[in-house]
Amino acid sequence: MRFVIALMRHETNTFSPIPTPLSAFSRGSSTGAPLYGDDAARACQGTNSAAAAFMDLVRAQGDEFVMPLMANAVPSGVVTREAFESMSATIIEAVRAGCDAVMLDLHGAMVAEGLADAEGELLARIRAAAPGIPIAVSLDFHANFSAALVDNATVIAGYRTYPHVDVYETGARAARTLMAALRGEARPVMLWRTLPMLTHMLRQTPREQPMKDIMDRAIAAERDGEVLNVSVFGGFPLADIPHTGLTVLVVADGNQADRTSAGARLLDELCAAAWTRRADFVFPLEPMEVSIARARAAQAGPVILVDHGDNCGAGGPTDEMTVLGEVLRQGLEDVVAGPYWDPAAVAIMVAAGVGNTVTVDVGGKTDTPALGLKGKPLRLTGRVRCVTDGSYQVTGPMFTGMQLSLGRTVVLDVGGTLVVVCEQPQEPFDTGVFTHAGIDLSRRKYVLIKSRQHFRAGFEPIAKEIVLVAGPGVCSSDYSQFPFRNLRRPIYPLDEHTSMHAA
Repeated sequence: MRFVIALMRHETNTFSPIPTPLSAFSRGSSTGAPLYGDDAARACQGTNSAAAAFMDLVRAQGDEFVMPLMANAVPSGVVTREAFESMSATIIEAVRAGCDAVMLDLHGAMVAEGLADAEGELLARIRAAAPGIPIAVSLDFHANFSAALVDNATVIAGYRTYPHVDVYETGARAARTLMAALRGEARPVMLWRTLPMLTHMLRQTPREQPMKDIMDRAIAAERDGEVLNVSVFGGFPLADIPHTGLTVLVVADGNQADRTSAGARLLDELCAAAWTRRADFVFPLEPMEVSIARARAAQAGPVILVDHGDNCGAGGPTDEMTVLGEVLRQGLEDVVAGPYWDPAAVAIMVAAGVGNTVTVDVGGKTDTPALGLKGKPLRLTGRVRCVTDGSYQVTGPMFTGMQLSLGRTVVLDVGGTLVVVCEQPQEPFDTGVFTHAGIDLSRRKYVLIKSRQHFRAGFEPIAKEIVLVAGPGVCSSDYSQFPFRNLRRPIYPLDEHTSMHAA
């Protein structure tokens, strides 16, 4: 058999001011563009990705595959239509060349210009090009679901972890169900429901309640053979589209009526559990100044300070400097902070040279019109400690083995506080963002980063304490700040008196 395998990932924050052209889909690539053909396959091989799982399973069966595309972008604003058309055309061309099945490593929360569900549109186009083709899809835990996404797939499986450390496993789950269907051993039937609720990303992780019991039940149901596959998706709440929300998706075996009925009951059970706990999915905000003062009182480090309002892993520019300014104002010492995205500041510091003192305005170059936020640079004077090319390989449990780059990266020593500034934004889910520059985090009292949950993959093992800091930005957990216009309404918690069955 011959398979088409493709990777196209983007989480779209529709409020983000950061544009997403085709060149943005170069994460894991050194070309500044997506990877194609053999280059795409080589880049994915051996990584913690669904595409790697697809390739391994196909090879183990003695079958062949082509991989037309690896296109992976840091979360940001709406994807340009030109970028979407280019990527989808590449995949569809490979499908039209002939194959027995398609396996897609997607995100599930991509919004393109004029397309509220870009992945659903991609699947519809594949289905139009090859009407009977079986399609397996691996999706991120933060996927948002439309009917087009489900109706045009054969099987869908989603990550069950946040931080996402089971990406390869998710690909294997989707692939195994697809292979069973190809062998005639099962007939996948997908049952799904999206609840009218926006879950706060800081309350979504299946490692903790309220999601833990729900996800544990889903995992047990699949393990015990109640259904072929089951996934619970926290959804991506910073997407102003009609189908945003928490989704439960069950894949039952249509060849067994009792299993289909069991799948329907499981769907009802999981949805009811999530809805009953809806208030627990709301994150209680603490004023930024209070959080930093609490961290200042910590006895031992490293204390991980997590600015969750400006996280490029959810579409933030990572150049909002308010939290660092408050850390300096309150006099926290022995701090390493970053990485902050500011190519212009990097150029100034590189020109100044290692060992020299420089005064530079860092960050604050990006306005966020959707939220009425104006960029405010932070003026810093310090010694250029080192300059790197920003390249590092992920050694932690999330996207293990992937080669990433921050672009040129500068470490500025500001009176003992090390400020890391880079040319390309990167959420710090791996300590490599600091260690590649020779920074020993174990010797630091405070580590200030911009993230939500993914930092836990790399930083939780070294943390003596973790303090969440509600800085301003396009990733704020205060949903009242966002001018939603396209969400289906009513929706909880924006509309407190929402019914579980609201249209």
